[in-house]
Amino acid sequence: MKDWTVDDVMTTKVVSVDQGASYRSVVDILIQHRVSAVPVVDPFLRVAGVVSEADLLRKIEYAGDEAPRTFESRRRRGERGKALARTAANLMSAPAVTALTGTSLAAAARRMDAEGVKRLPVVDELGRLAGIVTRSDLLKVHLRPDADIRADVEAGVLHETLAGRADEVTVTVEDGAVTLAGKAELWSTSYEASRLTKQVPGVVEVTGKVSFAVDDRLSYAPGTAFGAA
Repeated sequence: MKDWTVDDVMTTKVVSVDQGASYRSVVDILIQHRVSAVPVVDPFLRVAGVVSEADLLRKIEYAGDEAPRTFESRRRRGERGKALARTAANLMSAPAVTALTGTSLAAAARRMDAEGVKRLPVVDELGRLAGIVTRSDLLKVHLRPDADIRADVEAGVLHETLAGRADEVTVTVEDGAVTLAGKAELWSTSYEASRLTKQVPGVVEVTGKVSFAVDDRLSYAPGTAFGAA
């Protein structure tokens, strides 16, 4: 079973700007390419920061009121400072929140949520720009055909958990919703089949209808039967 990563869904033809790009040129690029933010890169294509529409709007928000005020927070002072900025180096939010190539979709989604960002520049091990992934890109995994999901469940899950008895469980998939039906020897086997199926890219939900002959819940410990929970 293939583990999907940001490499599978990211945009590789990324619009970026250098640190010396002017305010006006950044605005032009955002409008021309219909994007809401662009990575800022150094001469070696390493990501130095990101300029978003929010950063650019500080010039409108604080027009004529750029001077810092007493007891103003550091964040607010930074926003006022961007109202005076003329180049991407001074406009950008830095350091950029990025994801390494090979990052799982789940990890990327958690990072976006934790950092409150809508996109992640994807960088290689040297910090060079390789692509960009957005929230909508992460959702592409749920456009997978049901037949592909079913094949992954059968080959990557059932043959792992049921070994030579995989043919005793049937898999049906409809709009990403998976139903497992049949029988297994142990409760833990039935449980692991459902748990691992939930991790298959594109699965929306799992309904388990697999019966079992032996209830081994009391002796089951996550991580000892078929891998860590």
